[in-house]
Amino acid sequence: MKIGYLGPSGSFTQMATQQLFPDDELLPHSTIPSCLKAVMNGEVDVSVVPIENTIEGTVNPTLDFMYHQFNGHIQGEAIMQISQQLMVHPDNAAGWRQVDRILSHPQALAQCQEFISDTFPDKLTEATFSTAYAAKYVKENRGQAIAAIAPKRAADEYGLTIVKENIQDISQNETRFWVASLAPFNAYTKNLTSQGKKVSIAVEMTRNVPGGLHKILSALSWRGLDLSKIESRPLKTRLGEYFFLIDIVNAQELALVQLAIEEITLLGGKVKLLGEYDVFPVSSV
Repeated sequence: MKIGYLGPSGSFTQMATQQLFPDDELLPHSTIPSCLKAVMNGEVDVSVVPIENTIEGTVNPTLDFMYHQFNGHIQGEAIMQISQQLMVHPDNAAGWRQVDRILSHPQALAQCQEFISDTFPDKLTEATFSTAYAAKYVKENRGQAIAAIAPKRAADEYGLTIVKENIQDISQNETRFWVASLAPFNAYTKNLTSQGKKVSIAVEMTRNVPGGLHKILSALSWRGLDLSKIESRPLKTRLGEYFFLIDIVNAQELALVQLAIEEITLLGGKVKLLGEYDVFPVSSV
């Protein structure tokens, strides 16, 4: 199979993707929307994209695209321990504290806010498409006083020098990745063991009436469905209109989930089933 991932080479997403699909062709994409569009256009069979981080929360471009545009489903989830490293071009290693800009993906910059504010209080941060893209940019622009925040693999990939290790704000820093495709498949490596099952749905109430969210949650609650996440996102129509992402964990009784969806629909809700899938731990090494 052809597997898309948020690249370039050396990204956390690539590391997760390699463990999920060790024998398949991996194709990097520069943005999350381009990863998911590649699935829709038939350019790849599957794409792997980040969805949530312990420190910074939901990766909004992933959630918004999955709800508004993607016509496939989540087929799996990978969870990885994340450690961020500060790296520079080897020529600038001795004077790394004099860098003018720190580059990385917005999520990574947010994960390292304390380190950045303490070490570089007057320096600029610059968002890039991915952590690996930031490392690649530093490699290709040796004459600039810049640093990247990225994984160790990116330093190896692009020949950079790590000057500060593990700079994330908390040690227990994890990221979830969604595996998305148009058709179901059963192609995960046998070396990975599922930690459980999950169902993700997105719900909007077609009429803005009092108690709308309560009705949604009641349909899930009285059936004993265990929620691990509920989050609102703007519908991008007008102020005050939202959809809700709901993650249901250990959803062994899928019939109960389907009945809850039917009840929510009868109550005036619009439900999109994002996916029923297994959760796999993967290594950051």
